[in-house]
Amino acid sequence: MDQPLLERVCNTPGVPGYEDEAQAVVMDVLEACCDEVRRDRMGNVIGVKRSAKPPADGTRPLRAVVAAHVDEIGMMVKHIDSNGFIRFQPMGGLVPQAIVSQRVVIHGRQRVGGVVAPDSRAGSKDKVTSLEDAYIDTGLPRDVLCEQVEVGDTITFDAGVEQLNEKVYVGRNFDDRIGTYCLLEAMRRVGPTVVDAYAVSSVQEEVGVRGMRTAAYAIEADIGLAIDGSLCWGPFAGEHQKTCAFGKGTGIYIMDGLTIGDRRLVRFLFDLCERNGIPFQRNIGGGTDASAIQRSRAGALATTVGAPVRYMHSTVQLCHADDIEATVALLAAFLEHAHELLAEPS
Repeated sequence: MDQPLLERVCNTPGVPGYEDEAQAVVMDVLEACCDEVRRDRMGNVIGVKRSAKPPADGTRPLRAVVAAHVDEIGMMVKHIDSNGFIRFQPMGGLVPQAIVSQRVVIHGRQRVGGVVAPDSRAGSKDKVTSLEDAYIDTGLPRDVLCEQVEVGDTITFDAGVEQLNEKVYVGRNFDDRIGTYCLLEAMRRVGPTVVDAYAVSSVQEEVGVRGMRTAAYAIEADIGLAIDGSLCWGPFAGEHQKTCAFGKGTGIYIMDGLTIGDRRLVRFLFDLCERNGIPFQRNIGGGTDASAIQRSRAGALATTVGAPVRYMHSTVQLCHADDIEATVALLAAFLEHAHELLAEPS
């Protein structure tokens, strides 16, 4: 585990549409290990390692892509009332009960700290404040606040990545900064490939898989994996809801809310894990960037993989170091062997 890189990736802010700082970290890493790196008009960062064995007939090599979205859920300043309290617009799928009493950072002319105010009125103790009724309190009077903050400024949660114990990390945005870390580490580790190996750090996934659509169209991949959090059961899960377990390996999606994983690819990933001693689990999860990879142009073989993450879309997401390592190992093996599946008859 490269903990300094993990901290850089997870601690840099980047809500949907405002991923520039986070993408600068991605660019820095990919430029050191890819043959080409570019940023498209949507803001996606696309790196490629060229094939070590291009076809002798002059045709283009087959293309494999691995993609992780870099945007994190957050908010935008929507209104500042006469008392200096801020109303906000959600950016991504905020969970109301998870954000009350949390500290935040408003990215205005300068960074301003605040809290999501708890409703302490009588009769509100057992109620969850709706997002429409929630406020952010900076402790500043309106006139002072408005010198630093205005409508349209973005807001992130003030919680950096920390090591909870020997194997477990906690952070505000492991969906999907753990995926971003795995993407970068895999591209640093991968050996020579027969395919052109593309890495995409996509934008605006949390607001409808927007960025990966343009990246997938431009790349025109033959095969690809999205990298996202696998659903990991915690103390409130019923027996029928238990998919991936903590510390038991990377999750391989069989299907999600937007994609049915290509059966040949899923079987191929299972086999890769078994051949290479990579622990893995079967997962059924939420919608990911795989949908854009699968449906672009003439289509591609696609599914999703990723380390199990507990409490996604909260500020206390948990991930296990062994699952992160298994995910990195699978991504590197996938890029090195993707041509074997593409060479098989359909």
